[in-house]
Amino acid sequence: MINKVFDSFDEAVADIPDGASIATGCWGTTSLSQNLIAALKRKGAKDLTLIVHNIIPTLFFTEDEVANLPVLLPQLKKLIAGVVGLQVLGAGAFIKEYVEMGLEVEFTSHGTLASRLYAGAAGLGGIYNPVGVGTILEEGKEKRVIDGKEYILEMPIRPDYAFIRGHKADKLGNVVYWGVYREDHPVMAMAAKVTITEVDEIVEVGEIDPEHVVTQGIFVDRIVKVPEGGLGSPQRAKELLFKVAEIDIVRQILFK
Repeated sequence: MINKVFDSFDEAVADIPDGASIATGCWGTTSLSQNLIAALKRKGAKDLTLIVHNIIPTLFFTEDEVANLPVLLPQLKKLIAGVVGLQVLGAGAFIKEYVEMGLEVEFTSHGTLASRLYAGAAGLGGIYNPVGVGTILEEGKEKRVIDGKEYILEMPIRPDYAFIRGHKADKLGNVVYWGVYREDHPVMAMAAKVTITEVDEIVEVGEIDPEHVVTQGIFVDRIVKVPEGGLGSPQRAKELLFKVAEIDIVRQILFK
């Protein structure tokens, strides 16, 4: 049996070269592959393409508390995303300085991004999509009329790597998720050439009910366990939740 379990996150990302493309999830910090993100930052690979639904600054935490995607901005050549920034507390313009330094940003919609990843996973040549017709999303893309309706040709996305956040995996790489951990990680794992997953628990083969497996081991190449209390762990998330609850400006936003 191929050993997919790695001892460290640095070891798991050690072969990621300059110019690689990486897909990962980000619906809040909970579903982030924080340890893989931190390891990639330490490695210092350059000219990367990041494929993600959202890239939003961390407003209330230090990098030691939360390893969020913006820490990778100095290493990026291109960003493919549905949401960049967040119009809360003036955080919407955080990416401007990187664009001025040459960062290419390709905007897309959440559904289109998911469909393009699926097209990459399924080996499709592309999809015709009505979303974005008549907007900036159609610029430079082929259009076609089908049954009297205009569509845009969207190309498949096949990342070099996928960082996915699972809850539990067995040593073959069969993964189950927990709540928002799941998001678009299953299709990213299918589309990528190499999938690396960080999980709360690694178990022996046979300990996961096959009916509960969401991402099959054939799509997972490397597994690393999140240290108890470490970045992205349930224990750390609980601590940070209590911290946020004590911040006055958050109370004002939530309870005004």
